[in-house]
Amino acid sequence: MIATVAVGILIIVGAGLITLAGLGILRLPDPLTRASAVSKAAALGLLLIIFAAMIADWSVRSVVVLTLVLIAHLVTVPLSGFALARAAYRSGTAKAPVTVIDEPADRDTRES
Repeated sequence: MIATVAVGILIIVGAGLITLAGLGILRLPDPLTRASAVSKAAALGLLLIIFAAMIADWSVRSVVVLTLVLIAHLVTVPLSGFALARAAYRSGTAKAPVTVIDEPADRDTRES
């Protein structure tokens, strides 16, 4: 009974975070903030859903497989978000009109 309630809560919160990540794609002003929001919210949302799956099926095989999926997800999502944001910045499309501070550009001017 308690496990069923925990699974339900984890799935609802995880799905809510993934929904917020989707809304972030639609509402945020530039690719840098979109990549940041999506990589954080989606990673945490899927983490909660994977934990719910572990609780729902508590066998050695499922825990091992879901742990491997979790590790792979937590390694690849931040790296892919960073790569997408860096590509957007380097292409020149990343800066929204509301962006005031541009630290990489400031760093480049200080180095030269």
